[in-house]
Amino acid sequence: MSGIADLTNTACEADMYLAKMTEKTWAHLRSIRENPEFISRPTDADEASLLLYEPLARRGKPLVLAQVGQSLDGRVATPSGDAQNVSGRDGIAHLHRCRALVDAVIVGVGTVVADDPSLSVRAVSGRSPVRVVIDCNGRLPLDAKMLTDGGSPLLVLQADDVPPRNLGAEVVRLARRGQGLHPQDILDCLAERGLTSILVEGGAKTIARFIEADLVDRLHVAVAPLIIGSGPMGINLTPVERLAEARRPRISVFNIGTDIVFDCELRVATQRSEPSRESKDILMPHPA
Repeated sequence: MSGIADLTNTACEADMYLAKMTEKTWAHLRSIRENPEFISRPTDADEASLLLYEPLARRGKPLVLAQVGQSLDGRVATPSGDAQNVSGRDGIAHLHRCRALVDAVIVGVGTVVADDPSLSVRAVSGRSPVRVVIDCNGRLPLDAKMLTDGGSPLLVLQADDVPPRNLGAEVVRLARRGQGLHPQDILDCLAERGLTSILVEGGAKTIARFIEADLVDRLHVAVAPLIIGSGPMGINLTPVERLAEARRPRISVFNIGTDIVFDCELRVATQRSEPSRESKDILMPHPA
């Protein structure tokens, strides 16, 4: 009984909301993103949707959001790599809203190789973010869709010891530390370009390294009502031996329709000081 009591005492309580996004609410959120001084809100705006998305839309300080769309059993694809339709209609709309409210979206090159994404905003109205690919060792396919689709600007981040390649996109060369690129170096590079609200979209290793470097402010886990049974997981962190060592973020739960979104405040959970390059050794190796 004592073990059950201890676990109950340390478990996080979660506030639960029913979010029903409306065109007027979404227009208000987009106005906040484009105009930091915008304050007035529609009287009939959906309060739950504002609670979920306003932290992304409001400017003023840097924000890093990680987003995972997964099944009930935590899978993001089948063992063969089929990731189509893991998220439901509203889960996809949620992801695209997140893209529309940030400056840049980050993926590792492994995600590009596996899925060939465009990383654009299509399921909702809004502006597509700058696309960032972590390609430490220079293996981005030359026929990747985002190199030729004429979409939003693309930044390819490579280690400075990789032979230059003509990709038809801006390539930023960062110092290799160990076997990879440091997540803080990546964020600093983006901040120099005025990109301070960031969505880390995938894959699992890339998301894990930003989380383990304590650089993720919020984590959105969108869960769809299906069971895949096996296949890759959405997040793979360094194992812990005891549940007492597990992260217990402050969580709000949003029913958005076809999917359930867990909005996790990771910075509140860790209560750690600002990360430093000297104290961190979380690198973005090949493959990212």
